[in-house]
Formats: sequence, C-alpha cells, structure tokens
Amino acid sequence: MTEVMAAGAAEAAKTLLIVDDDKPFLQRIARAMESRGFLVETADSIAEGMAKVDARPPQYAVVDMRLGDGNGLDVIELLRTRRPDARAVILTGYGNIATAVTAVKLGAIDYLSKPSDADDILRALTQEPTDRAAPPENPMSADRVRWEHIQRVYELCERNVSETARRLNMHRRTLQRILAKRAPR
Repeated sequence: MTEVMAAGAAEAAKTLLIVDDDKPFLQRIARAMESRGFLVETADSIAEGMAKVDARPPQYAVVDMRLGDGNGLDVIELLRTRRPDARAVILTGYGNIATAVTAVKLGAIDYLSKPSDADDILRALTQEPTDRAAPPENPMSADRVRWEHIQRVYELCERNVSETARRLNMHRRTLQRILAKRAPR
C-alpha cells in the first residue's frame, strides 16, 4: 500500500531533466531546482539525456544547446515525441535567432542565454503560454544582428569559410576578419 502511495507521490512531483556538460552549472541548477520543488535528474551528454527521456520522460526539461556529443535540440525533439505535454527550455552560450526559432519549432517553450539563474529558468518553465515576454531592456544592435546572421550561415556551411563567403556575397578575407573578432554587443 505504501509503495502505491509513494509511486503516486512521485508521479505528482514535478519531474525535471537538466542536460548540460558544464558540471558545476549542472549541479548548482539541480540543487536550486530541487529546492523549488522539482524532482531533478541530470545528464551531462546528449546520449545520457536521450536515454533518460526514453526511460522516463519528464514533465520539464532544461537542455543546453551545444554539448560535446551533439545538439540539445535532439533531446527536445525526442521529449516532444515521448511526452507532448512536456515543457522544455533551451540554454545556450551561443545565442542566435535562427536556433531559437528552430528550438521553438521542435517544442521548446523558451530559449535562454547563459548565464541564467534558477529564477530565470523557473519563470520560463512555469509561465503561461499567453504570457508575453517584456521587451528587452538592451535589444541587439544592428552589428550584433549582422554577426548572428553570419554565424548562422557559417554553421549551415559546416564552418567552410569559402562557401560561407560565397553565399554571403562577401570577400573571403573580410569574412575571416569578422569571424576572428568577438561578437559585438
């Protein structure tokens, strides 16, 4: 009888899977989300995250975009097929508009740039679909938007500078100089 009650309590708990290869960040967010009432599982690779989604699809997921063994969008896509009502958030240190759009199309409900804290993640996971985000206090500059577009095309061209330059109708050396610089603010 108590096993049945324990199983029911576990199902009632808010299950959360966090997939990130930055171990200190992973542990910090896991502890913070546990203190906010989530039953947390962690994974530090795409393969491990997908195995956990296969075994027991969580209600919520926080997934890093780029990990050593692949793309976090694969975990989001699998989660969407295994549990359509799941709410997932993508975290990334490489924010760009195109990947944010792709993440949302695959089922993510939000896209946060690192570093994000537990309050940002909780807000993203629990917001109502009708809630609208406030306009950004510091919107991207035109230079940043241009840089993001160049980075996206570069990634689509599999990091081939010559092909990227051709597609952007830009001189190869000019593109190399842009790629060598830091992202504008």
